[in-house]
Amino acid sequence: MRFAADGVALVLELPEGSLPRVVHWGRDTGDLTDVDLTALGRVTSAPNAANGLDEPHRVAVLPEAWSGWTGTPGLAGHRLGRAWSPRFRPDQTASVVTTEGLGGSARVHATDVDAGLGLDLEIEMLPSGVVRLRAEVTNLEDAPYVVDGLHLALPVPGHADEVLDLAGRWAKERVPQRGPFRVGSHLREGRHGRTGADAVTVLLAGEAGFDFDRGEVWGLHVGFSGNHRSIAERVHTGERLLLGGELLLPGEVVLGGGESYVSPFVYASYGDGLDASAGRFHQLLRARESHPATPRPVVMNVWEAVYFDHELDTLRALADHAAEVGVERFVLDDGWFAGRRDDTAGLGDWSVSEAVWGGGRFGQLVEHVSALGMEFGLWFEPEMVSPDSDLAREHPEWMLQVPGRLPAPFRHQQVLDLTHDGAFRHVRDRMVALVREYGIRFVKWDHNRDLVDAGSTRTLRAGVHEQTLAAYRLMAEIRQACPELEIESCSSGGARVDLGILEHTDRVWASDCIDAHERQQIQRWTAQLLPPELVGSHVGAPEAHTTGRRLDLDFRAATALFGHFGIEWDLGAASQQERRELAAWIEFYKEHRELIHTGRVVRRSSEGGALWLHGAVAPDRTRALYSVTLLERPVTWPVARVRLAGLADDVVYRITPAGPALGEHTPDPKVLPAWWTPDGADLPGAVLSRVGVDVPALLPDHTALILVTRVDGTDDEAATERSGT
Repeated sequence: MRFAADGVALVLELPEGSLPRVVHWGRDTGDLTDVDLTALGRVTSAPNAANGLDEPHRVAVLPEAWSGWTGTPGLAGHRLGRAWSPRFRPDQTASVVTTEGLGGSARVHATDVDAGLGLDLEIEMLPSGVVRLRAEVTNLEDAPYVVDGLHLALPVPGHADEVLDLAGRWAKERVPQRGPFRVGSHLREGRHGRTGADAVTVLLAGEAGFDFDRGEVWGLHVGFSGNHRSIAERVHTGERLLLGGELLLPGEVVLGGGESYVSPFVYASYGDGLDASAGRFHQLLRARESHPATPRPVVMNVWEAVYFDHELDTLRALADHAAEVGVERFVLDDGWFAGRRDDTAGLGDWSVSEAVWGGGRFGQLVEHVSALGMEFGLWFEPEMVSPDSDLAREHPEWMLQVPGRLPAPFRHQQVLDLTHDGAFRHVRDRMVALVREYGIRFVKWDHNRDLVDAGSTRTLRAGVHEQTLAAYRLMAEIRQACPELEIESCSSGGARVDLGILEHTDRVWASDCIDAHERQQIQRWTAQLLPPELVGSHVGAPEAHTTGRRLDLDFRAATALFGHFGIEWDLGAASQQERRELAAWIEFYKEHRELIHTGRVVRRSSEGGALWLHGAVAPDRTRALYSVTLLERPVTWPVARVRLAGLADDVVYRITPAGPALGEHTPDPKVLPAWWTPDGADLPGAVLSRVGVDVPALLPDHTALILVTRVDGTDDEAATERSGT
């Protein structure tokens, strides 16, 4: 069986009496007959040279120990020691749907009568070429069955010699790390109860030296916002697998008779180069019905402008400045609700603070913002509760805990157990009431602590699994009650960035660090999973609050440009000249956001990683916008020519300098290349992408923007003639 889409093929083997096995996942093989598929299975069956199994088996999508597999098992569980090694046998013909060139799906139902277990497997190739897997295990007996783990696997070939994933911490998320694909397990566990600032994001295996534009790569992502596991495993018999699934705490899932556990979706993307692999994830997300369909509005969040110091006149003045520079959405952050004068109290008491906002002042701020033509947004942290709050005092049993002790203090807050019906309804009803009363259009949904010792007083079990599902349900019910509301996933910055949370939200906050130098890397690698329109990217103050680094406005704005653009800066402290320059950048963003938010992302680096290219190329390749950023001083000077990736070879393009920082430049051979004029230069895409262009002599932490547009009159016939010459 072969599924194919967008140049990728997934070839499955459905052996009688065994679970599905992957024969090939990667570059499309072209059409295969049944005879071809049989022959492919034979030529990809390794000889039995390891002094092992008499009849070796290809590893199944759900690896099973009975087959001789000694790596990570697909299903780990037991009935007080029994049924610990199931053997599933499909009990009916697989349900297979294929759509020529757009992928397809296979659904397999299997049982192990002796173990008393049922299994349903879903294997899909989506039109983007992304493979999506999910499994459901059902207890067919009355006796309880403990699920310890459920992992799904895809093989990668022997020339996938390197592994790349991401690490990080608060305010420095998504730091790439790579190394050889060694024998053993490269195991990345997320035990934060949320995705984690150190999350692997996408676990990649590829050819040695793979880069953004070259080398086959295979990537896996676990689409879940709680504990999870990502594994790159190479065993002594030669198999190399990427596996993923939820990380279940001891006793967290115990199935009664007839009950089921459904794994999160595991997503997998193949590409020739990191950009191609990332592009499939972007295509998948952009094809969703729930994907934002309107232009992404310019956001102003007031957190770094005022912190907890909320005062009506100050915020009205900030709103005036925001409207003046072109902001379209004004967001009031933490500190607006009862008892919340700092971060030690008040979470859970979701009512407007009378001490700060009494006398109708909160409504006056909302009306002022709306009168300026901006949407009003508000910060919540719905899954958390302060021990110093009315809610915690009234319902101490609503805090996740091991009976008899609260979890270790973390940001002066605990986790509200949303599996308690009363807690769930309290948050849902308060949020819905506030959204409706004040016409709130946007919620910054924060999540500021790890789920440590996260037990339920309701079940006395570990509660991360159920809490994660309850959080999804809470978001879904609020969105259903308030269909025009947009939600941002923020979690101490970028600690909840995954495809599970994005089923319920409209963007993520990539990091609490908006230092543009740091953000270059954070956004560059967030793009391995998410397209820019889903990633909040703001212009901060001249001196970054998290690092103390001082950067000029043009660099800060050019960095924020390639995301969902916003501001996190006290504009009252900015000069009139700074506000004028910011307004020009906002106008530039509005002019080009459609291109940035629908275009194909391209990334390159040169000069030993000192010079970075980032670009957005229109789907029809008629336009492109590139940023060229110097992050460090290179060994030689000036830098080498930059090749503009992603353009059509036979189309003539005009390249011009771009951005508000351009001004009226007179070419200075010490700083600017000869073409760096408003007229630019006209060249075929083949020249721009293979020969490249010289760029300005940038100082570190500075960016130049290049706009590329198809020259009028260039058509396919002319392109063909040019190609012929």
